[in-house]
Amino acid sequence: MADGGGAATVRTTCPYCGVGCGVSAVAGEGRVLAVAGDRAHPANLGRLCSKGAALGATVGLEGRLLSPMIGDREVGWKQATALVARRFAETIARHGPDSVAFYVSGQLLTEDYYVANKLMKGFIGSGNIDTNSRLCMASAVAAHKQAFGADLVPGCYDDLDHADLVVFSGHNAAWTHPVLFRRIEAARARGQKRVVIDPRRTDTAEGADIHLALAPQSDVRLWNGLLADLIRRGAVDRDYIAAHVNGFDAVEAALAEADQSPAAVAADCGVALADLTAFFDLFAANPRTVSLFSMGANQSAQGVAKGLAILNAHLATGRIGKPGACPFSITGQPNAMGGRETGGMANTLAGHMDFAPEDVARVARFWGTPKTAARPGLKAIDMFEAIHDGRIKAVWIMATNPAVSLPDAGRVRGALGKCPFVVVSDCVAETDTLKYAHVKLPALAWGEKSGTVTNSERRISRQRPLFPAPGQARADWRIIADVATAMGFADGFSWADESAVFREWTRLTAYENEGRLLNLTGLMGLGRAAYDALEPVQWPAPAPGVGTPRLFDDGRFQTPDGRARMVPVRPAPPGSATDAVYPMSLNTGRIRDQWHTMTRTGLAPDLCRHAPEPFVEIHPEDAEPLGVTEGALTRVITARGEAVVAARLTDRQRPGSLFMPMHWTDAFAPSGRSNGLIAPNLDPVSGQPEFKHTPARVRAWRETWKGFLLTTETKTPALPEGVIWRRIPQAGCRQFEIAGRGDEIEREAVRRLAATGAQGQPLAYEDVRAGALRLAWVSGERLTRVLFMTTAGTLPPRDWLIDLFGQALSPQARGTLLFGRPAGPVVDAGPMVCACLKVGARAIDAAIAAGAGTADAIGAATGAGTNCGSCRPELARMIAAAAKEPVHAV
Repeated sequence: MADGGGAATVRTTCPYCGVGCGVSAVAGEGRVLAVAGDRAHPANLGRLCSKGAALGATVGLEGRLLSPMIGDREVGWKQATALVARRFAETIARHGPDSVAFYVSGQLLTEDYYVANKLMKGFIGSGNIDTNSRLCMASAVAAHKQAFGADLVPGCYDDLDHADLVVFSGHNAAWTHPVLFRRIEAARARGQKRVVIDPRRTDTAEGADIHLALAPQSDVRLWNGLLADLIRRGAVDRDYIAAHVNGFDAVEAALAEADQSPAAVAADCGVALADLTAFFDLFAANPRTVSLFSMGANQSAQGVAKGLAILNAHLATGRIGKPGACPFSITGQPNAMGGRETGGMANTLAGHMDFAPEDVARVARFWGTPKTAARPGLKAIDMFEAIHDGRIKAVWIMATNPAVSLPDAGRVRGALGKCPFVVVSDCVAETDTLKYAHVKLPALAWGEKSGTVTNSERRISRQRPLFPAPGQARADWRIIADVATAMGFADGFSWADESAVFREWTRLTAYENEGRLLNLTGLMGLGRAAYDALEPVQWPAPAPGVGTPRLFDDGRFQTPDGRARMVPVRPAPPGSATDAVYPMSLNTGRIRDQWHTMTRTGLAPDLCRHAPEPFVEIHPEDAEPLGVTEGALTRVITARGEAVVAARLTDRQRPGSLFMPMHWTDAFAPSGRSNGLIAPNLDPVSGQPEFKHTPARVRAWRETWKGFLLTTETKTPALPEGVIWRRIPQAGCRQFEIAGRGDEIEREAVRRLAATGAQGQPLAYEDVRAGALRLAWVSGERLTRVLFMTTAGTLPPRDWLIDLFGQALSPQARGTLLFGRPAGPVVDAGPMVCACLKVGARAIDAAIAAGAGTADAIGAATGAGTNCGSCRPELARMIAAAAKEPVHAV
């Protein structure tokens, strides 16, 4: 397909969340890329969120790893591959197969995952391959396996259209899965009800019929209370239970061990009794209910119990396998599901097989290797502990950044620093993890990769290349296969291309398959052309062109007797208790426009405008006695470490609780990293960490000076130790917000550093008594650097100065540089609200003042909210604030 100018339009899949949106992309010269939603893709029907819409800004080659590196030396592939193969082989020979490990990622394609899993479990003979999906989906996987007999997601996105009630359990869909949220908004117009279970009043909760701001980690108590209430009402489906479900009596008996009255449940969960009973009423009255659960449920020391409690409520009422009725685990990454299918987790084999002897023998027969691992390997947290204590002596990290993303990240860094041999394959040249790599291997990025991914509704889609491979970058599956070949395993890794890997993978799903629902028989044998043309399809795929939207519609599950299993679960306290030293609960998660550790979204300045720097949300009642004020730098302290971030005071945060985003790294804000604070408390079954509750305290940081540095230099300045800095990407320059608690000596050190290497003539203004310093460097007609500092005063908005970079300075602009604003009226767009269409708060306020009383009316006037819609809840808040009325759904 081609556009009007003759450039080919390529249909591919977005690399961000688990929605799996189709993308239509047109590549131009110089890696220019135009993207739009693929209207033919059933996952998104043409919609893209702010991150997907900004993909064109993320495909440049700046900051890419384009050559293999041994230490600081560029080498060829032959030398790098030989070294990795030799060191892994020598380590295995001396210390056994369990002395090595792979840590992989939901950013890998299914073909990559399959090859990595085959090498580690099939030919090295160890189960030590785990994925960063352990951090987001492991608890849901374990719950599915206990209840359904396998890791099976029963629902599909169409169920969101049919449902009369949608329950969001720990799922801020408005930010994390915006395209799905817009789909739910459309159903809202016909009367669909919405309940949000979340300690925070998120954008998803803003427009809900009921928001249950429950106490941290009281979800099991809530869902158990719901089931007990349904039993009291006679609202369970006893005919469905008798025909299709085991374990109901045991669950009922377990419920009887505690007071399940609504009043007791409400008190234990910290919610209003009226809200709780309203939720119970809605659930009982709406058989077509979809319960969406995600990180807020999974990332817990009792995540499996939370998932099982949700599944129990659906199984007891027969709300599964029917249009508009299902429990629905929503994945966080684009190919978390593909990784689960291919055995990317340490406790599974490929094809939804486990380590039962018959499964191990079957996989060994298929792969033709006697070395197939016979027992599970180490899960992510245990894997890095084993690296730390020396049991694992060589690790290969692929497409992920555990030095930032794992809990207790300081200990992870310590482990990598002690490891004798660390290999990292990635597409970027600098991450916090790459600092520890002995060998760096350049991988393809999105837009260059070719393969498949599986989204949250089991839909397999193609990621297709838009650009040729840059430099020496290679596909991950090819890198792994080359190392396997160099280790002596050529016969098992001799695929010609990724379509051949896919064909082998599909054959494995069908091999000796006597009842496994993960079956890709209909996709077996695809030639290269058919693979390239593959349309999105949901598994099971029993025949060519045939998918399966919904599982369990016949009431049969993948258990030995075909019946689902209800499992008794009991509430438990969080993994760590708050106390007098750490009296608050720290919750971490994503924000609207960023992704993981910002290696991709950090390249798109527009995605950095809505939340430009790391922050902590705190309730005003908690902030006031601590002297914490809006926007001020604030210390967040746990037993594991300390961060310094900006305070956001908001009553959307539950008193006693804190929230920090997880995205910032050493490259953007070394003091703003959240996961170094997180205790490694794990679910005992799934091994998933508890990111949603760590005991913490906050204190005002109390800087003595603050400022900002704008520069065209691409290298981060070596600021004096103790200075807090945050880098905010901009189109024409780099922006650094800086602050310190030192004296004049520290400020002078910053001043000298700013002047070092500056191009052009300096312009200067200083008021010693007011503690103000303003410097600007101009080379010819170009602004090259700006430094503003103050000890007591305010700093001007940055936007005008930032816009001056990259353009010729007019005499008027030169004359007002040190004022930090132009002569005449200042045009201030305000904080970014709509990242897709670059609409600031001032324009939206003006539209509201002119009479725009709905999100649609604001969209008509400004464009805000008309693309992905993730800003629509914020528009509703702005309307309500202007009217001084409560927020209503829009």
